[in-house]
Amino acid sequence: MANSLLKTVLTVVTTLGLVLLGSGPATAAHSRSSDPVGIDVSWPQCGKTLPKQPAFAIVGVNNGLANTTNPCLASELAWANTAKSPAVTSQPRVALYVNTANPGLQGSWWPTSNTYGGAAVANPYGTCTSAAQDFKACSYMYGYAKAYDDANLRGVSSPASYLWWLDVETGNTWQSDKAANVADLEGMTAYFGSIGAPVGLYSTGFQWGQIAGSVPSSSPLAGLPSWLAGAQSLSGAKSNCSLPGLTPRSIVAVTQYPSGGLDYNFACP
Repeated sequence: MANSLLKTVLTVVTTLGLVLLGSGPATAAHSRSSDPVGIDVSWPQCGKTLPKQPAFAIVGVNNGLANTTNPCLASELAWANTAKSPAVTSQPRVALYVNTANPGLQGSWWPTSNTYGGAAVANPYGTCTSAAQDFKACSYMYGYAKAYDDANLRGVSSPASYLWWLDVETGNTWQSDKAANVADLEGMTAYFGSIGAPVGLYSTGFQWGQIAGSVPSSSPLAGLPSWLAGAQSLSGAKSNCSLPGLTPRSIVAVTQYPSGGLDYNFACP
């Protein structure tokens, strides 16, 4: 996530993204101070030696796409559990993040009913069928299904015990219909909520606007905590804590910055 996001977005539109996020010009990554900072990792860090005892750790469940599994998930979760104990920030010691997408009929699989995992799903957008008139109903089911797979098929033990961040970035496949993309993310949120797991949203203000746009205050996404990428230093990450959240009533809980080839995270006060 972070690596693909920062390489794709920050390299191409760094200046634009930072202006839109409200931070200053990009600067060289500074050495980490004594501030307790976390680290997020996923498949790009497979085989790398990672610093022990971060303040908190966030591990990617997928292999870059919403329908894949991180081949290093087990070993990276084992590393994550070296995070400092007891917790030294407002964030849980270990959290997870998942790739998100809404490929529609371009994907290798697309739902044709309101049933998944052997259960009927209450769909606020109506009935998903192979000839659905409302694309949002099937988008909701797609998101629900991917979250179900992440919790049940990727090798995560006790999925309800984690905070799950939804990684929302333009590097994955999305529809031009932003309302359908919102429905997709609502479906993911609904599944995680059904098992009692909290959910947060990861993106930049620019990318979120491209994918989801303005989310209604009545949406289940409203009020979820935001994890913002885009800073280029710890000081920039601290500054980004004062930015607006991605949805109505959302607070910025975590901000990300790169340093020494890894992605570090600051837990906002």
